[in-house]
Parts: sequence; structure tokens; C-alpha cells
Amino acid sequence: MEVEAAKIPGLLVIDPVVHGDARGFFLETYSRDRYANAGIDLEFVQDNLSSSRRGILRGLHFQHPRGQGKLCSVIEGEVFDVAVDVRIGSPMFGQWVGVTLSSENKRQLYIPPGCAHGFCVMSERALFSYKCTDFYSAGNELGVAWNDEDIGVEWPIDAPVLSDKDRANPKLQDIPPDRLPRYA
Repeated sequence: MEVEAAKIPGLLVIDPVVHGDARGFFLETYSRDRYANAGIDLEFVQDNLSSSRRGILRGLHFQHPRGQGKLCSVIEGEVFDVAVDVRIGSPMFGQWVGVTLSSENKRQLYIPPGCAHGFCVMSERALFSYKCTDFYSAGNELGVAWNDEDIGVEWPIDAPVLSDKDRANPKLQDIPPDRLPRYA
């Protein structure tokens, strides 16, 4: 597997080894020891699967204080996956990274705790899968506006379909600092 460190500390782009022939393909989507050697030495405690149609945008979500590291991949379709560093004290605070994940490229994105996460669907339908290092905690969930101009994410869609909750997310600068994680 090839692992590339992104500009946000702890964010990794992973290209797994894919074994393919006329029958199809095989790949390991996770192996604890191999991923630990690549810098993802955390226990995953919850797996999630999301189905969405073209134009859906989910995010930008994070939890604090119960931050979640996420290992993201796409089983079917294509998404533009985004992480924003919201850790106070991080050299990349307020910066974003976007990666296209698809069932074709089989790429994965590891998002460390302390980053807001979101994705938009670019195919007719997408099955988005992610492993989490902590359980979902509604009381610790926060969000950042998908279109916060200070962050400037360059989404590949103009008029995304959003949930009411995501539509109401504040700009990063409007979140009280004590509600944001710290960079360690």
C-alpha cells in the first residue's frame, strides 16, 4: 500500500494494493498492523455506511471532546471527500484537503481526530464507508458551514442538497474556541 501524508498533520491518503484479474479484484481494506506501521495506530470501534445520491453534501462534521479519527472509502460510486483542520494551535488551522474517493480508484482517506469532515456525491449514487476511532456522540457533535468563505473549500458542485442541520452550521470563526479541539 502507498501512503501519502497530506498538508494537514495526521491526514493520510492511502492507495491500497489491489489484486485483480478477469474475475474481478481483491483488496484488504484494513489490517491493524499494516495501518499501524503507516501511522494509524488507533483502535477502530464503529463502522458506518452512508448511501447518497448525486449532489448530496454531508458535513462538515466533527466531535469534541470525543473526537473521531475516520478511515474513509467508497464502495460504490464517487465522492469528493474533504477534511478541515479545526484544531486550535495547528499550523494548518482552517485549511482543507479534498480527495476524490471512488469504487474505481479504491483510494482511502484517514482523517485524524480534530478535523471536520464532509463529502459530496459526484456519481448517480454512492456508498460511503468509514471506520471510526470513537463512538458517535450526539452531545459532542459540531459542524462547520460547508461554504465558509474563510475556509474556501472548492466543492465540485454548485448547489448541493443539504440537511437542515448542515444548512444551519456556523462559520468556523463563530464557534467559541473552548468548543474546538486543541492540536497536540
